[in-house]
Amino acid sequence: MKKARFPYVLAAVLSLAVCSSALAAQPTVKRSDYFVTVLTGPSSGIYFPIGGAFSTFLGSIGYKTSATATGATAENINALLTGQGEMAIAMSDAVIQAVESFGAYEGKPPAKKLRAMMGLWPNVCQIVTTSDSGIKTFADLKGKRIGVGAPNSGVELNARMMFEAHGMSYKDCRVDYLNYGEAIDQMKNGLCDAAFVTSGLGNATIRELGVSKKIVFVPVEGEPLKKLTTKHPFYIPFTIPAAVYGTDKDTQTAAVMNIMLVDIKLPDDVVYDILDSVYSPKGLEAIHASHATAKKEIKPETALRGIKGTSVPLHNGAVKYYKDKGMLK
Repeated sequence: MKKARFPYVLAAVLSLAVCSSALAAQPTVKRSDYFVTVLTGPSSGIYFPIGGAFSTFLGSIGYKTSATATGATAENINALLTGQGEMAIAMSDAVIQAVESFGAYEGKPPAKKLRAMMGLWPNVCQIVTTSDSGIKTFADLKGKRIGVGAPNSGVELNARMMFEAHGMSYKDCRVDYLNYGEAIDQMKNGLCDAAFVTSGLGNATIRELGVSKKIVFVPVEGEPLKKLTTKHPFYIPFTIPAAVYGTDKDTQTAAVMNIMLVDIKLPDDVVYDILDSVYSPKGLEAIHASHATAKKEIKPETALRGIKGTSVPLHNGAVKYYKDKGMLK
């Protein structure tokens, strides 16, 4: 009889161990107590589907969430600072300018309450035109009708720096402050000659233009590219492969990292839990399914790109997460 009891005792011990392990694996955060609004970008761009995937995934694990379409970086920075969201996608160059109070944010108080959570993907500066415009180089933009982005948007900030690097200014062109979706619509109708599109590769709006027009990209290369990356080190050289949009050749340009900002008021353990969940196999699968760029670029290995070494501080919960994972000293 005594021997017969042993399997039952062992089973009970194992059962208790499994239960204890399962309990230990449960999040310490009561997720349903927190509402997380993810600020994305225009529905025509890449911010929208990827930001939406973050929201959907966080909702699936118990957070109350929503995704909001916005004008992207500039609007997202302002919205986060004024309590209109908890997470926001933004271009690192604009965030650095806001934190250090220069460029488009010159004369404004430094945005000391901005906090980064994770790096996302490179935003590629794509200056798109068509073969019938006659535009082949940046200098050819002179006198043309150019869509440079909404005023003080991330796209427009990039356009301004590109002009400066080439020794030009907006006065050299007929500039329209249109977001790239609007500018490309104008290009279809012959009312705009070129548009600045700062986005992930495979932008749906550019692809759509390629259905009716032959796409050409204006290169940023040589000395102007060197000037740009030297003065503004958040830019990196980048090549647009011909295969992405079916152009005749690869195009040299520059790129800026997108990062995920997070509300400074979110508790540390919530931010830690969000990161731990997003970088889990289930989380990455959900985010990667939103866009090919997300699948290629969003991973633990790129978590600190566009953040580490810059003036943009990490949220304390993110600092703890990256230190625990050995990714930050």
